[in-house]
Amino acid sequence: MRGRDHQRGHLGGHVDPAALVPQDHPLRQIRPLVNAALARLSPEFDQLYSLTGRPSIPPEQLLRALLLQAFFTVRSERQLVEQLRYNILFRCHVRFQ
Repeated sequence: MRGRDHQRGHLGGHVDPAALVPQDHPLRQIRPLVNAALARLSPEFDQLYSLTGRPSIPPEQLLRALLLQAFFTVRSERQLVEQLRYNILFRCHVRFQ
């Protein structure tokens, strides 16, 4: 079952993570392009996933994380997961709360 890509605007408190990322950061320009491409791919993702079972991690979040891995030359998936846990820029881009 495909998990849904819910774009949350907060980290569970009163802080908007987007407010912590500088306005001139390159990821702010890339994110709308990535979201548009993933929106076009959404029907394809729907066909790949079963309608029953446990929800997966949304493929949109996985692809955003892989883009960050390539952009910031994170050497391994283990390091990528560590960055997603601690780096607010990564969390904001992926929306991995």
